[in-house]
Amino acid sequence: MFDEARPVLTPLMQDPAFAHALHLCGQRPMFLPDGLMMLHRRIAGVRLLMLPRAAPPHDLAAQLRSIGLHRTPLILSPETPCPMPRSLRLRKGGDRAVLDLTGSDEDRRAALHPKWRNQLKRGEKAGLMITRKPLPADPDTEILRQELRQAQQRGYANWPPPLTASFAAAAPRQTHVFRAHHKGRVVAHMLFLTHGACATYHLGHITDTGKALSAHNLLLWRACRYFAKRGAAQLDLGVLSDETPALNRFKLRCGATRRATGGTRLYWRPFARG
Repeated sequence: MFDEARPVLTPLMQDPAFAHALHLCGQRPMFLPDGLMMLHRRIAGVRLLMLPRAAPPHDLAAQLRSIGLHRTPLILSPETPCPMPRSLRLRKGGDRAVLDLTGSDEDRRAALHPKWRNQLKRGEKAGLMITRKPLPADPDTEILRQELRQAQQRGYANWPPPLTASFAAAAPRQTHVFRAHHKGRVVAHMLFLTHGACATYHLGHITDTGKALSAHNLLLWRACRYFAKRGAAQLDLGVLSDETPALNRFKLRCGATRRATGGTRLYWRPFARG
């Protein structure tokens, strides 16, 4: 599953599978000469480029000029803080929760918060059956329908179902649906996407029964063990938001640490030359 010859912490939105998924959705990403992928958008009729989740190269201006895009505004959103060219800050960086998978199962279990560890023990004793399968490449599959309803109810944004389904079509072995079954019914699931030597939590759903049985704790623990055994270096659990304190506690109590993001900046020739 993970490329042993290239254990690189490739950002999800710079993975070849993501570019392929965009093509399947009818989009045409562009590439810098060094291989970094850019997206193009129009906002209020203005053409913009986006360099998603990647540190800008030191010779960004020269690379853009070599492909005739040096006059086009470019949105930079590096995954982590890094040296940035002269640009206008649009949004300051935040934090995301990242779990180190390079240690042993014993080390990770010892790093669990006592309350999270007790919930995991409850899940382990609940008689849950855990399965893992690739995600079907169908935007109308039940998992993606549930995610769309949940996102609308809770007011958050995620990939549209056709994009997630296209990622599954482009790289089925990089999609991992972990399900918890209780008495023949699915009471919780989590979808993870893998890229380079990383895994990223993408979406999940849980029933009231699943909550009572701490199914998500068990699913996340089993997923960590699975990815670690196959060479993953880290698991990205997503952004930490002030609006979701309970979710933040779940992420951090499993042993994840806060990692600063790089924020969002506008790089444009007039700013660069100023």
